[in-house]
Amino acid sequence: MVWAVFGLYFYRQLFIADADIPYQYWIKQTVTLSLLVTAFYFNSLVLVPRLLFKNHTVVYLLVIIAIVAAIAIMNRWMDDAFTAYQFSEAEFYKRNPATEPFRHPRMPKRDVGYRFKLGDLFTVIISGLVVGISTVITALQKWQKDNQERKELEKDKVTTELSFLKAQINPHFFFNTLNNIYALTEIDPKVAGEAIHKLSKMMRYLLYDTQQGDNMLSQEIAFVKNYISLMKLRLTDVVKINIDIPANLQDMPLAPMILLPFVENAFKHGISATKQSHININIFQKDKVLDVTVNNSVMKDNSTSLDTNTGIGLVNTRRRLDLLYPGKYKLDISEPNAASEYNVHLVLDLS
Repeated sequence: MVWAVFGLYFYRQLFIADADIPYQYWIKQTVTLSLLVTAFYFNSLVLVPRLLFKNHTVVYLLVIIAIVAAIAIMNRWMDDAFTAYQFSEAEFYKRNPATEPFRHPRMPKRDVGYRFKLGDLFTVIISGLVVGISTVITALQKWQKDNQERKELEKDKVTTELSFLKAQINPHFFFNTLNNIYALTEIDPKVAGEAIHKLSKMMRYLLYDTQQGDNMLSQEIAFVKNYISLMKLRLTDVVKINIDIPANLQDMPLAPMILLPFVENAFKHGISATKQSHININIFQKDKVLDVTVNNSVMKDNSTSLDTNTGIGLVNTRRRLDLLYPGKYKLDISEPNAASEYNVHLVLDLS
């Protein structure tokens, strides 16, 4: 479309009803337009990729100057040839005065030299503009292509990193749970067998159901509930577990293994077999915003910080939130307060 509009400018005399233009003029206009089109694509396909993008800026500028000069020289040469033809026609009319009323309306006048110098400047400006537009368009296309490739690389990097982080979380969870079951084997082998059965179902979920990317919120909550049930098997009455999860939550996609590390950390650092301890878990939803609060007591022997190297699950979960929900979550982790309580509060926008 752009070249069509550009061509209309070069052939605008076609729309002048009383203009009688010799064919030499159309040859000149066609050659000039062809030179501009050739310069545009030669610059776009050859010069910019091979010179400008490879930091040969000086060579590139010299070649561009040579191209613009060549177009101007070629245009001037055709103008001179066309003018010579017109002046030969004028000589014919001079020798044949009877034909003077029929002389060509675009016959050059005495100021023709100045007009053609101005035409040379105009040719240089048009040629430079065409080549400049070619450079800008090619550079923009290169930038868009590089930006798209960069996004693809970032996406691949995020996918790889998420797989690595999830692979770290799963063995971490599995290791801690096996320790709990091992403790049960000496107390009640039957209960330990039930715990192994529950663990096998949970590991099936981790190995197969979490491979498709996002899972549903209902699946994650069911997984958390199963985990809590599994952990309750080894607890005594001195530990109070309060769970508040509404049954009418709106189901929506959620990244797998996002909620578990908060609950797992509460069980790991917040309970004692002999001392009064508690864990409070609250999950509620407002529109598409998920609000999760995990509050637990802190045992002095188990008061490892959430952000230390021993808290692999939570550290990786924070990183996963950064990758999966940038700017769409708020995670507050408070240090133990005067009441020896630890509080984790996650607000996650799932829209």
